[in-house]
Amino acid sequence: MQTVGVGIIGFGTVGAGVVEGLLHNGDLLAQRLGVKPVLKGVADLDIETDRGIGLSPEMLTTDAQALIDREDVDIIVELIGGTGIARTFIEQALKKGKPVVTANKKLLAEYGESLYALSRAYHTDLHFGASVGGGIPIIRALREGLAGNRILAIQGILNGTSNYILTRMEQEGLPFETVLEDAQRLGFAEADPALDIDGYDTAHKAVILASLAYGKAFELHKVHVEGIRRLVRTDVEQAATLGYRIKLLGIIRRDIDSVEIRVAPTLVPQNSMLASVNGVFNAVMVESDLADHTMYYGRGAGRLPTASTVLADIADTARNLAMDAMMRVPPIPPTGESLQLKSIEDIRCRYYLRILVDDQPGVLAKITGLLAKHDISIESFIQKRPDIQGDAALVIVTHEALESDMNAALAAIAEFSIVKPPTVRLRIATI
Repeated sequence: MQTVGVGIIGFGTVGAGVVEGLLHNGDLLAQRLGVKPVLKGVADLDIETDRGIGLSPEMLTTDAQALIDREDVDIIVELIGGTGIARTFIEQALKKGKPVVTANKKLLAEYGESLYALSRAYHTDLHFGASVGGGIPIIRALREGLAGNRILAIQGILNGTSNYILTRMEQEGLPFETVLEDAQRLGFAEADPALDIDGYDTAHKAVILASLAYGKAFELHKVHVEGIRRLVRTDVEQAATLGYRIKLLGIIRRDIDSVEIRVAPTLVPQNSMLASVNGVFNAVMVESDLADHTMYYGRGAGRLPTASTVLADIADTARNLAMDAMMRVPPIPPTGESLQLKSIEDIRCRYYLRILVDDQPGVLAKITGLLAKHDISIESFIQKRPDIQGDAALVIVTHEALESDMNAALAAIAEFSIVKPPTVRLRIATI
């Protein structure tokens, strides 16, 4: 049986999982593929720590470039992350005509366009199924399963750390800071959790999904990103009272000639499938013209779930090599369309507002009148009893409105002496 040599750069959590998968399930892959991926070497700066796999010392090296250059290594798997040396290694492999498998979402979100171009120029594969959703095959679904569909919208819970925090805030009534500390202690959150809780991890993944859906690379720095750091228990509870759950969503939506990409904590109807996704799990819902709504659910991170998707990419690449069919599916299938990224100011959606005001006669009329002046109509409202400081809370749900109108209305509301900051504005999902 034909064999294909695999070299892995990065022997951390996911890298060790991929090695374990190749050693344990290599024969299974061979039976299914008709070609056997064989591990030829692993490169990492730390080759002394025991990963519990029993890999022989001669398989390990600290010289990643030498691994890329080896004649018996046909596929390079990059699992070190980041946008520095990882980018260099991927570029070197592609220039040698060697296909690359990576899970590096940050690199693809920031430099994907140049890497996709390099893949095309050297007619070699670039697979990145594990860059979004860990063990969830959402990349494969967009590249192949839904290839005959026009993608209308994608909405996803793409970060397990944030989803874990929001789930416990709702179910246990705990404040954000307490749950974050627990998540760090349990290993669900990093010591510096900013990438997760400030929404940028989700933004990286949303940009990749949008690129796949619409055949072009979008600029990450132009994407509107909000995290969950400032979310308080009061709004989680109020959302539940109104029939919603708050989820950190990556939202991608096609318009006539533009694409909306944004990340923010969002109210999701409790009876929707996305609302039922709890804990560290991820889910992506895709709306397309032929298949309608499809949803992809599973573990969005972790050693073995992510390794599972990396192995699937290795399998695809090995089959392509064996059949001399490189670039069978391009990394970003071109659509021939010229779509621009829509400004956050131009989006339309429904809103949840919580406004803290002095308990005075006529306050509600002043607030609603100002909203109406900016073309914002109210769907429903709740007026909470004054607290011990004499402040009352107005909880308002609006009909669909333009973001720029809402921004103008909130700026005007902030000028009222009767209003106590901060006013909370959350968007409501269309699902």
